[in-house]
Amino acid sequence: MPIFSEDREARTEFYQQLQKREAQWWQTRQRLIMLKERHLFWFGDNSLMMWLLWQFVAYVAAALILMSAGKLFGLNLFLWEYLTIFALQTLFFLVMITFKGRLANRMQNSIDKADLAREQALNEMYILASDSIFPDIHAQSPISLQRIHERYDANLRLASLQCLLQKEVDAGRLLLADYQIEAKVLPPEIADAELSPLADAMIYKSLLAQPI
Repeated sequence: MPIFSEDREARTEFYQQLQKREAQWWQTRQRLIMLKERHLFWFGDNSLMMWLLWQFVAYVAAALILMSAGKLFGLNLFLWEYLTIFALQTLFFLVMITFKGRLANRMQNSIDKADLAREQALNEMYILASDSIFPDIHAQSPISLQRIHERYDANLRLASLQCLLQKEVDAGRLLLADYQIEAKVLPPEIADAELSPLADAMIYKSLLAQPI
C-alpha cells in the first residue's frame, strides 16, 4: 500500500478519535460552567441574601404542603406542631449557614477537579489534532475559522476548534491577528453562537517555515 494512503488512513482514525474526545471535553466543560454558576449563586458576594430568600421560600412551601395535606387527609395539627416544624427548618438553616465555608470549599474542590478534567480532555484533543487536522490547516493557511469548520463537515464545534487553534497560536505555530476570542469562558449553549459572526474574519496563518 502506498505510504500516502497509510498516512491518510492514520489521520482518518485520529480524526474519529478526536470527535469522540471532543464530546467528552464538551461534557466536562458544561459541568465546569454549571459548578461555577452554582458556586456564584450559593457562595458569591450576594449569597447571604439568596440563602435568606430560599429559607423564606422553604417556609412558604412547608406551610402550603401542611395546608394541602390537612385538606386532603383531614389532618388537624396543633399550633405547637406547626411551630416545631418551622423550628426544625430554622435549625437546619442555621446549621447550613454555620457550615457554609466548608460547603464552599467542597464545591471549589469539585470545580478544581472539573477544570482539571476539562484541561486534560483538551490536551488529549490537541494531541489528536496534531496528527489529524493541524497538518492540513498549516498546509491550507491562511485559512479562516469558518473555512476550517466547513472543511471538516462541521463535525467539530467552532468553540472546540478555536480552543485547539489557540493552543497552536500559544505554541507559536499559528498567528491570529486582531481577534483573540476566549471561547472557553463562554457558556456552552452560546459559545458557537458568539463565534459564528466572527468566524469568517478570524484568519489563521501558519508560522512554520514549511507547511507540514
